[in-house]
Amino acid sequence: MGLAGGAANQTLPEGLVAVDRVLKALGAAHEGSVGVLLADGSEPGPVYFDVGSGPTMPSSTAWHAYDGRYGRPRAAVLRGSCSCGWRGVAEYPLDWTALPKDAPLYEADVDLSGPVADYGAHLSVIRDGTVQLPERLTGLLTELVRQLNGLAVEEPLVALKALADLQHVIAQTGHEAAYELVAEDVPIKEVAIALGTSEAAARNYLRSYLQS
Repeated sequence: MGLAGGAANQTLPEGLVAVDRVLKALGAAHEGSVGVLLADGSEPGPVYFDVGSGPTMPSSTAWHAYDGRYGRPRAAVLRGSCSCGWRGVAEYPLDWTALPKDAPLYEADVDLSGPVADYGAHLSVIRDGTVQLPERLTGLLTELVRQLNGLAVEEPLVALKALADLQHVIAQTGHEAAYELVAEDVPIKEVAIALGTSEAAARNYLRSYLQS
């Protein structure tokens, strides 16, 4: 179950949700999920489902796939998890004496609020470490998003022309900013933290502007 959609956007000003989603597209470096641990304390790999003959075998890492049925591993505890490698310290045991052993785990009334809240706190720390935009620029971006959304419905040709102009501005400004970072030899780790993404995604982001 992905978590990045709801919790990630609750603290943003209206109109900047789309901007936040664009940052995630840098590499989806902070996609959240409910993670599991087995009884021996290990984190299991994907669960594979035997669907008969075929070139591929579907798999899942969703928490409810680890239900112990059909030879699958059985989750002992739940915890917050993030694609960046973060794992929540708090563990939330599953009481298998009260859970069905012959029915899908997703049908059970399992409380996921703990892992979800822990991931939300992790995401807040990540966002707090990013470069904070000046209030005036945030206001301009909010107004730009509002106007473009309106134009897309009322005057779609105008909206497309504005987006074409913006693409040119973004490419040119992005190239200049990326070049300055490289020229100043800014560590890629610092860039990644400022953008709120992984080092690999930040490196690709810079490269996309330098090659444009």
